[in-house]
Amino acid sequence: MNSKNTDKIILGIDPGTQILGFGIVHVLDKSIKYVDMGVIDLKKQKDHFVTLKTIMAQVTALIEKYTPDELAIEAPFYGKNPQVMLKLGRAQGAAIAAALQKDIPIFEYAPRSVKLSVTGRGAASKEQVALMAQKILDICIPQKYLDATDALAIALCHYYNGDKLHSKSLKCSSWEEFVKNNPKKVK
Repeated sequence: MNSKNTDKIILGIDPGTQILGFGIVHVLDKSIKYVDMGVIDLKKQKDHFVTLKTIMAQVTALIEKYTPDELAIEAPFYGKNPQVMLKLGRAQGAAIAAALQKDIPIFEYAPRSVKLSVTGRGAASKEQVALMAQKILDICIPQKYLDATDALAIALCHYYNGDKLHSKSLKCSSWEEFVKNNPKKVK
């Protein structure tokens, strides 16, 4: 994002086997604008492999509709249950496969890195991430879309990681320092 004539669409994906969140932003020069967001509800799927097929088909449909230039996706994180991580990794893989079929570059971010780049705190709550995404993109997001706001945050994280002007937001040791270094993020 260092060139002055950047024009690209970023698709952010928060993978899940129950709910998959997506967020789409448009980067034009040094500004970023909200395009769309939503969730793909997979709770009714009983067969895990059908769920993966659905994820691939739905992400492919998003790619065909919005023609993103890049896909940013959250990496699976280790929790208490290794089976959950395995299923999340498979969901992530299905979304990645959709992007690979369309030759879209893929970028992966750890959950902590996403939270840190958007809120200044690596341990921020989903609600804090949602609030910052709303402020940064100047939109109002209903509470029911927390998985979608996570996906928007993943897209924002990718944007900030590509923009050297915002890289200092990743190095803040306190909320006050984050606000001081990122006046455009906090309104």
